[in-house]
Amino acid sequence: MKKTSTRLADGRELVYYDLRDDTVRDAVDRRPLERTVTTSEVRRDPLLGDSVAVASHRQGRTYHPPADQCPLCPSDGERLSEIPDSSYDVVVFENRFPSLVGDSGRCEVVCFTSDHDASFADLSEEQARLVLDAWTDRTSELSHLPSVDQVFCFENRGAEIGVTLGHPHGQIYAYPFTTPRTALMLRSLAAHKDATGGGNLFDAVLEEELAGERVVLEGEHWAAFVPYAAHWPYEVHLYPKRRVPDLLGLDEAARTEFPKVYLELLRRFDRIFGETEPPTPYIAAWHQAPFGQLDEFEGVTRDDFALHLELFTIRRTSGKLKFLAGSESGMNVFINDVPPERAAERLREVASS
Repeated sequence: MKKTSTRLADGRELVYYDLRDDTVRDAVDRRPLERTVTTSEVRRDPLLGDSVAVASHRQGRTYHPPADQCPLCPSDGERLSEIPDSSYDVVVFENRFPSLVGDSGRCEVVCFTSDHDASFADLSEEQARLVLDAWTDRTSELSHLPSVDQVFCFENRGAEIGVTLGHPHGQIYAYPFTTPRTALMLRSLAAHKDATGGGNLFDAVLEEELAGERVVLEGEHWAAFVPYAAHWPYEVHLYPKRRVPDLLGLDEAARTEFPKVYLELLRRFDRIFGETEPPTPYIAAWHQAPFGQLDEFEGVTRDDFALHLELFTIRRTSGKLKFLAGSESGMNVFINDVPPERAAERLREVASS
């Protein structure tokens, strides 16, 4: 992998990740951009104890542009985009309309391929490995920023999810706090460690799932399963079999196997509802240990946390979505329409040839 860092016309950082070491990236952003005025503020809810990012400047962000005006495609002649060069393998840049900025963190966009009509599932194993390497590098870089406590790499796919740019891409949020969902995991981890005299909850969950009926696919270094208490109709958790706290901890064997396993998982997701259905909308979310202090989670260290990816869709059956209504949105109590065992069975049935 070759990494080349440059700046866009308004001062934002852009980083190319290339498969070839001899690739030259010297294209200049020719757009007459002024620095974007961003207003991001993190407010803490005194009752729930969580945080909300207030970012009113995002109201003006790009919304469903025509394909020939996509800001994530390479620049072509006088059609100038966020990527100055005429091609790229993987590129990462600071979001022009970030939810988090400055002391409130940082937001980046990750473009998986220059092919506007592709999806992550269409990537080759070599390309998917390059994305993994880019996620890992960004996690390392962002973790060193003084305002950052946790790094979250994720992909939203599909208009049903709320995606406003059709180009295959994901995002990275670098939060100035430990997110509420991670905090819940850490509290459960601490309680289990105390109750079992040092046992690890992630290890126990993985061991139990691998012995059960909800395994979707398994490799030498990775395992994917539908969790016992899945929140979403089709939800899969992907774990490295050797527990590591973050993407930086993966060894070469796990990195080499990841593209094959993950691409197979995504392709199965696209087959759940049949070949005639539109591509399955999904969210793919990496969970990594926070880089900040864990003092409030007594007895827990970063090494106790288990890196994993959670992949889920909001489509519950053909032509129907799972909406978060009263119980889910009002009380955070999910009601799942698809038994996890049936979801796992279906994902095994649609194994790609």
